[in-house]
Amino acid sequence: MTNKTLRRWAQGVAVLCAATLGLTACGSSDDSGSDPGSGSGTKTSGANAVQSALDKGGSLTVWAWEPTLKQVVADFQTKYPKVHVKLVNAGTGNDQYTALQNAVQAGKGVPDVGQIEYYALSQFALGKSVADLSPYGAKDLSEVYSPGPWNSVSINGGVYGLPMDSGPMALFYNKKVFDKYKIAVPTTWDAYLDAARKLHKADPKAYITSDTGDAGMTTSLIWQAGGKPYTVDGTKVSVDFGNDPGTAAYTKVWQQLVSEHLLSTVPGWSDQWYKGLADGTIATLATGAWMPANFSSGVAAASGDWRAAPLPQWQAGQNASAENGGSSLAVMQASQNKELAYAFLQYADQGAGVQTRIKGGAFPATTADLNSQAFLDTPFPYFGGQQANKVFSESAKNVVPGWSYLPYQVYANSIFNDTVGKAYVSSTTLTSGLKAWQDASVKYGKDQGFSVD
Repeated sequence: MTNKTLRRWAQGVAVLCAATLGLTACGSSDDSGSDPGSGSGTKTSGANAVQSALDKGGSLTVWAWEPTLKQVVADFQTKYPKVHVKLVNAGTGNDQYTALQNAVQAGKGVPDVGQIEYYALSQFALGKSVADLSPYGAKDLSEVYSPGPWNSVSINGGVYGLPMDSGPMALFYNKKVFDKYKIAVPTTWDAYLDAARKLHKADPKAYITSDTGDAGMTTSLIWQAGGKPYTVDGTKVSVDFGNDPGTAAYTKVWQQLVSEHLLSTVPGWSDQWYKGLADGTIATLATGAWMPANFSSGVAAASGDWRAAPLPQWQAGQNASAENGGSSLAVMQASQNKELAYAFLQYADQGAGVQTRIKGGAFPATTADLNSQAFLDTPFPYFGGQQANKVFSESAKNVVPGWSYLPYQVYANSIFNDTVGKAYVSSTTLTSGLKAWQDASVKYGKDQGFSVD
């Protein structure tokens, strides 16, 4: 999707949902408090209503692109034969969000359930396009999920989705390359910088990683460093990269990687990028625990070469991590069958569907699975038999708390390359780029009716 299309989508959602005086305008046309699980209903009555909806049956429409849900839907319908679920791929990420926004604005065609990534969920929650799941007992599930995903679905005192998966970060590295040049696996980002220099000096065609400017990775690394550039309280928002210690830690190291030309300029997810991962000219990736399936399918030729390690630390001796990626399943406010929709969420994100998705290659957000010995002991043939889930599970436990995304993060990310991205292709510094990103994000928020400083 182009930046222009992203802006159109973000502007539509913000105008529709975020103006301070019109926040309730984003519910469905029949959003009049008729939800049987809301109002004066208790958690118990909500849970009973969910079971009653399963007993009665009915039809649901689910918009999601995640491939393992196809089997989850089949199994759910087998277990509950009175329920029919129509699974629709309305596009990946922003493409689906555009379709959702259009349906909400039109007041028709809205699905019962939507897959929404964590960074985008608050935008839909603030606009009242998705339902608060608290009346069905969702608030009691905080111990069911790892901290990062749970924090992402818990917005302004409500719970607006159930975590479907998670992306605790790890450092994936090419052991074959590291062994060849006698490079130690870095445990700090300063050591990572040294490794980048050593590798590129030994082989000028090899780079420690590829980065042409990525909003998600940038914010994740700032998050790991303890940064909190965004603070959000309803429609009150603050954006401050300039005085944020986590941002300073990130720019100190990353600016040197950029200035010394130690980063590959191959775009992520391109054919060249996969080739670089396969031939060792891109030697590491700092990303989420969902990555192994992509290695297996896209970099099959390098099977056995790669391993997973804990994310390098900004300060020696720390044990901090962050999330990168991951999605929730949310019940749309316009759904006429919210109880049945919530029952599907429970099955897919908390019940038997979780194991189905794990077997299909998804990385769970549920603490029981993350701590399961069978899960932890699972060998990864691609990683030379390494029990990589031990690395990922530990990372999930160590996600730094307190991170917030903007309630218009999708728009903010869409202008990243127009601001911070300039530091990768010109003399602009990352600090200047982040200041430009901050200024543009503040202006946009004010234009849409947020109180921003």
